[in-house]
Amino acid sequence: MVRLREFENCVAVLYRDGDIPGFVHLSIGQEASAVGATFWLTASDIITSTHRGHGHTLAKGLDVRSMFAELMGRSTGTCGGLGGSMHIADPTLGIFGANGIVAGGLPIAVGAAKSIAMSGEPDVVIAFFGDGAVSQGAFHESVNLAALWSLPVVFFCENNGYSEFSRSEDQSPVDLGIRAAGYGVDFVKVDGNDAVEVADAMAGILERIRREPAPVVVESMTLRVRGHYEGDQQHYRTQGDVARIPSLDPVERAAVQLEERGVDSQLLSNIRHEAEAEMRDAIELARADPDPATEGFLDYVYTVRQIPDGRVEGRNERAPEKYSRAVKQALGDALGADGNVFLAGIDVAGGNVFGLTRGLAERFPGRVLDVPISETALMGLAVGSAMAGRRPVVELMYLDFLGVCLDQLMNQAAKLRFMTAGRARIPMVVRTQFGSGRSSGSQHSQSLEAILAHIPGLKVVMPYTAHDAYHLLREAIDDENPVIFIENRLLYERSDESNLPTTRLGIGHGNILQQGSDVTIVSWSRAVDTALAASAMLSQEGIQAEVVDLRSITPWDRELVLGSIAKTGRLCVVHDAVTDFGVGAEIAAVVSREGFWDLDAPVARVGARYAPAPYAPTLERAWMPDVADVISVVRRQVELSPGDTLS
Repeated sequence: MVRLREFENCVAVLYRDGDIPGFVHLSIGQEASAVGATFWLTASDIITSTHRGHGHTLAKGLDVRSMFAELMGRSTGTCGGLGGSMHIADPTLGIFGANGIVAGGLPIAVGAAKSIAMSGEPDVVIAFFGDGAVSQGAFHESVNLAALWSLPVVFFCENNGYSEFSRSEDQSPVDLGIRAAGYGVDFVKVDGNDAVEVADAMAGILERIRREPAPVVVESMTLRVRGHYEGDQQHYRTQGDVARIPSLDPVERAAVQLEERGVDSQLLSNIRHEAEAEMRDAIELARADPDPATEGFLDYVYTVRQIPDGRVEGRNERAPEKYSRAVKQALGDALGADGNVFLAGIDVAGGNVFGLTRGLAERFPGRVLDVPISETALMGLAVGSAMAGRRPVVELMYLDFLGVCLDQLMNQAAKLRFMTAGRARIPMVVRTQFGSGRSSGSQHSQSLEAILAHIPGLKVVMPYTAHDAYHLLREAIDDENPVIFIENRLLYERSDESNLPTTRLGIGHGNILQQGSDVTIVSWSRAVDTALAASAMLSQEGIQAEVVDLRSITPWDRELVLGSIAKTGRLCVVHDAVTDFGVGAEIAAVVSREGFWDLDAPVARVGARYAPAPYAPTLERAWMPDVADVISVVRRQVELSPGDTLS
């Protein structure tokens, strides 16, 4: 506890003096909770933490020098200067990350706990969070799923009396114990300023969970000595609250308890001096450490896989000709090839809403998992289990539901490898589907790949053929990065006219479906149908279009597209998403910069109108891009003379 206190005292001074940039949230006053909660943990146990997480990570085993270096932004920092105060993690020590998102670590903890449960090991996860996180949906989804599956996780709430700048009693209408009872979860309340009481309570809790896994909610009534962040003026605190701090100080209380039990005061003094010297030496070393090199840090955004050419062992000689069967075959083959692969989603054990996973639960017991309608918990399940060594494939029923779980993809899955300088691995796949044209309305028709493509750290794949669906899904599951695999539901019952032998398809490689010399039409997913139909009609007019199926959105095959444009001199991008601010705009920008001298006409884009999808069939047809739109645009491109503009 003294080490934690001295570390934070030093951080406060370093921050004041400008040696630490960014934000700092100190855990001074919460040492008893951190030490007591982690006292009985083993090296293989796991914790997730919060933005006020220095104490948790130190108590779990991180060394002070690397932590000081991380806070100073040095290359020798725990995360190489890429994480900082709020994002310190070391999965090799079971520290799955402090988190700048309130309640962001709770779904990840559930995922890690599920991985432990699948392994049969007697390990435990502790998910630290503050009382403010109880108002977050992520808390409720996580506790509910952990209770449903009887997972070995302790939800450890450090209630320090304040949620940022508000009193805890002003944030919640009921006590945490009542919430825990609502989920049928055991609840334990402890004096978080008494390290012995916390440790004694956790000894019994952890022993019980190791023997018979089930979640427990612990509320530790603790103390926040400093403000929400360093620099917080704390105008919301009363004088009486501030006056009570010395009498509640957990470090001083522990010292008194030890003296009452006969511990020599000189020993306690020596402990303080040793901690001061340790911090002083660590700071001196960290100050002398170099800043991170400005070249190379981008290497942590993605794990690079070397993909061999040629046929692939363990793959079907030919993928099924029907798209839906190709997806199912890929899932079944991946489950059969690797015991760390599992599927999870809403109703996937019964076959999912389209029947694509029917029968897999019977073939692979315990590895095809139905989850409640809890998309945030589902994505956290994927992140946490991937960090713990699994290869989860989770299904987001509709791409439109992205908004209810975006944090776990945008701020967790996409960033954890980067923020930990490559220490975290996130090999996970999110399967989802979309499709306009069947009057599904504004909330079930959206093509949202541009949102996902704008998030560094994610890969986005949108196959058009059954052959590509099979092989790219297998590649996605084998990939070491989080991959969003987007299917178009209107392709499910379509069969490929021809099927290719099994070859390695790398994510990021496009395909020329039709050779041409006058214009390049780039498309992906079902919009390729529109491109091919337009190309066939244009050929009757003597216009030869080269049709490129992009296959992957992130990364996309720039070389293939630029090479095609060097031959044709014109580019038309066709997609189902709305035209404005879309993937087509990115392609157009790159081609206009890198292929400018090859262009004989302005780049054109054809997509949906800038509006939500209408419901009425006549309005939806007017909203969607069609063959006539493509033909009209391409005709104009071909007719242009130098200096003309495309209206």
